[in-house]
Amino acid sequence: MAMGVFDSGVGGLTVHRELTRRFPTADFVYLADQANAPYGVRGGEEIVDLTRAGCERLVAAGASLIVLACNTASAIALRRLQQTWVPEARARTGRPINVLGIIVPTIEAATGLPWTYESDRVGDKKEAIEITGVFCTAATAQSRVYEIEIDKRRDDLAVFSEPCPGLAGLIELGAPDEQLKEVIDDHVDALRRRIGRHPDKAILGCTHYEITADLFAAALPPGTPLIHQPTAVADALERYAARHPEFDLGTGAARLFLTTGQAGPQGDRVARFWGAPLTFAAA
Repeated sequence: MAMGVFDSGVGGLTVHRELTRRFPTADFVYLADQANAPYGVRGGEEIVDLTRAGCERLVAAGASLIVLACNTASAIALRRLQQTWVPEARARTGRPINVLGIIVPTIEAATGLPWTYESDRVGDKKEAIEITGVFCTAATAQSRVYEIEIDKRRDDLAVFSEPCPGLAGLIELGAPDEQLKEVIDDHVDALRRRIGRHPDKAILGCTHYEITADLFAAALPPGTPLIHQPTAVADALERYAARHPEFDLGTGAARLFLTTGQAGPQGDRVARFWGAPLTFAAA
């Protein structure tokens, strides 16, 4: 068996790289649905259908525990898959199968509180003393998942999402740094103008954006903390794996990279981020 990592494209490699560091002997299968990327501009039912198809492909490749390394899929499709597809897949294959997302660990990192915690809301709501900015796709922003879930746990945090339509697609296509910097600078400034100042910390709420974390850091005031999803997800997966030894993640350190799109080498920025040239095989 193996751990599966799913994303619409190369963004999930940011999570995948950290997971391979935490689970160095585990076998991994990475699937990029590049034929249908980006997900952030698609409708909800379409996102659910595409994510389900990706999970089916990963199970066929031997994955038992699947991480949706995509904020859009996690926000829109995860609950549906856990409620309907996971029980069916377990019954059909006769083996342990589960799908986990990346938003819960990110919110735990952003609030410093476990997912099970919910504020009792005794007394008046506090004046927000800290602002968190979330840079994300249009679909994730529309779901308001970060605003809703953080507010449940912390009434001293204010959350503002800044949808960045097209940015994930540019990263996917290997746009030059100069073009990416211009787009990122515009979105950081748009958020600043909307809230009246820069956020106190920021969440890169699309795993593609982690590939350009250096450009976000340069656009924000020096020292602005960035909540890095790969670290938060890897921390959560370590805890989950310890609680669920029934998931066999393999011991051969196999690394398989698949794509529904054009097989072959990925772009220069991906290679720089990964630390070596990376080639995807056809799914």
